[in-house]
Amino acid sequence: MIHWTNDPAAPSVGAVVTVSAVRTSVGQKALMAVSGIVLVLFLVAHMIGNLKVFVGAESFDHYAHWLRTIGAPLLPDSGYLWIQRTVLTAALAAHVWAATTLALRARAAQPVRYAHRRPVQGSYAARTMRWGGVIILLFAVYHVLDLTTGHLNPVGDRAHPYGNVVADFAPQRWYVTLFYTLAVLSVGLHLRHGVFSAMRTLGQRTAAGERRARLVALVASVGLCAGFLSVPFAVSLGLVS
Repeated sequence: MIHWTNDPAAPSVGAVVTVSAVRTSVGQKALMAVSGIVLVLFLVAHMIGNLKVFVGAESFDHYAHWLRTIGAPLLPDSGYLWIQRTVLTAALAAHVWAATTLALRARAAQPVRYAHRRPVQGSYAARTMRWGGVIILLFAVYHVLDLTTGHLNPVGDRAHPYGNVVADFAPQRWYVTLFYTLAVLSVGLHLRHGVFSAMRTLGQRTAAGERRARLVALVASVGLCAGFLSVPFAVSLGLVS
């Protein structure tokens, strides 16, 4: 029930309806989808930028410095990057909040645990979405401290990002490459399940539509994983130095 009021400090009806809608399961699924799209678009742009490492140090360093000057002189140095980080943080927080809330509601809807319970059929990605999300979150924190702030990077030279990447994935630092690979594969599994679920939500529920959704999800996840993993593997194998 909506109570009308003349108090200017009270929230508007539109705001109340919007907040209520977001708190519903349908609203939170929509929030997950929108925030997921924002994160995926960033990943695609980030992957394309990473591939500049194959062009050479000068091109890669120029690209990294260009990111800091986007919007100048209206924005200060690195202003665009801070706006991007703020949007990504908000999208990630919304994604995690919606996913956690939906998972808790799903568990609460089945409070009785049976001794002999039939295993739920589902893909490996669907069963590991939560753990995959934790791995991705931990890696995001490490990645920022490594190649953004430079605190965990062997070189940490802000003026030469190319050198930081080469030093980071040097053959003797195989454990970093391994952790990076695990995180990227988790992203791939997460993306595959997310894209498939989103396409089914949008109406791909026929047999042909489901096959199409699976193919699109697979191509998207494999392409993203291949693009991201090509850089550390190339450095580890000495193809980029």
